[in-house]
Amino acid sequence: MSDASETARTSYARVEAGMKRRRAAERRFRFLGKCAVGLGLAFLAILFVSIVGNGYSAFWQTRITLDVTIDEATIDPAGAREPQVLRTADYGALIKQSLRDMFPEVSGRRNRFALYGLVSNGAGFDLRDKVLADPALIGRTISLTVAADDDVDMLMKGHIDRRAPESDRRIKDNQLAWIERLETDGRIGSAFNVDFFANGDSRDPELAGIRGALMGSIYTLLVTLGLSFPLAVSAAVYLEEFAPKNRWTDLIEVNINNLAAVPSIVFGLLGLAVFINFFTLPRSAPIVGGLVLTLMTLPTIIIASRAALKSVPPSIREGALGIGASPMQAVMYHVLPLALPGMLTGTIIGMAQALGETAPLLMIGMVAFIADVPGGVFDPATALPVQVYLWADSPERAFVEKTSAAIMVLLLFLATMNALAVLLRRRFERRW
Repeated sequence: MSDASETARTSYARVEAGMKRRRAAERRFRFLGKCAVGLGLAFLAILFVSIVGNGYSAFWQTRITLDVTIDEATIDPAGAREPQVLRTADYGALIKQSLRDMFPEVSGRRNRFALYGLVSNGAGFDLRDKVLADPALIGRTISLTVAADDDVDMLMKGHIDRRAPESDRRIKDNQLAWIERLETDGRIGSAFNVDFFANGDSRDPELAGIRGALMGSIYTLLVTLGLSFPLAVSAAVYLEEFAPKNRWTDLIEVNINNLAAVPSIVFGLLGLAVFINFFTLPRSAPIVGGLVLTLMTLPTIIIASRAALKSVPPSIREGALGIGASPMQAVMYHVLPLALPGMLTGTIIGMAQALGETAPLLMIGMVAFIADVPGGVFDPATALPVQVYLWADSPERAFVEKTSAAIMVLLLFLATMNALAVLLRRRFERRW
């Protein structure tokens, strides 16, 4: 009996020691998992803090208030008020005259040129728009608020140190004195940057906006959605419901899965060779970008749509067929409506992936500098990710905040699309 008891105690001790080792290993695994999650969240937080810290100031713009006399002799010497004459008049001369009136002590060509540099090159266009909207302003003196030059904007936002030596900053001492005088007079301040959302791209940072890139992305996504959704759903329904199971369909399924992993730049090369060189479609147009992104997103939507069709219980099909419905009717009126939420979720995720793509759009020429806002799918355009790429390569400090602000807008769109996918699934998903 003593030997049996000793054996039992030894066995129990071995089991207990093994359990301790397994529990210790489990605790280490959980600790490493928590560390991995925490590290990932930390890097994500650093990324977001960096983007927001650099980009939030782009939503505010430094503006200067001027008293501008709209001289009829300069704007409309004939007094006919013809729109073409008013549109082509030299409004920049009126802006310069206003600055000279505010600082009459400034003399010399170099000093005056520095004085004119306090305001944006777009100030004349702002005045032109006011005059065209109301020609009765001609001959009057009006208060006009215009955008400041990007260097002045960076100074007012604290990105340029006023106490630094003159040689180390882009704002010279005389300009700094003029700015401080404007501050004392209450003529310089900050306002919401409407131009960032209303303008297209520009060489001047204070005038550059995302409207052109935003419209280009919208047109591109509309083309992508209009082509990829019906094609992908049709292909998924055929492969899942009607296609015979043989080596050809197996080959098609394998290739669809492989295409989902092909680098996006390969689709850009394909679009360049086929849609531009062969079909001679316009370069740098949303129609070509939409076609390329359609090829890229088709495998993703097909796979998601097939998974949604597989999730529908066979009893739905059998019940429809049992009451006399044809196979097509069973799919169209019973299976497809139940699988549609999953299909829509996959489509939105595919659209979000397409929205963030840059490489295929670079290959088809959407990297070109385009200042005009596109009016259709055949007009030259760029896209938000490409706009970020272009601004990130610009040397001006003001483009750094523009780049981060454009990233914030892009991330907002992506988050919205992913949230919409989650809401659609929760709203329409059925549990069996």
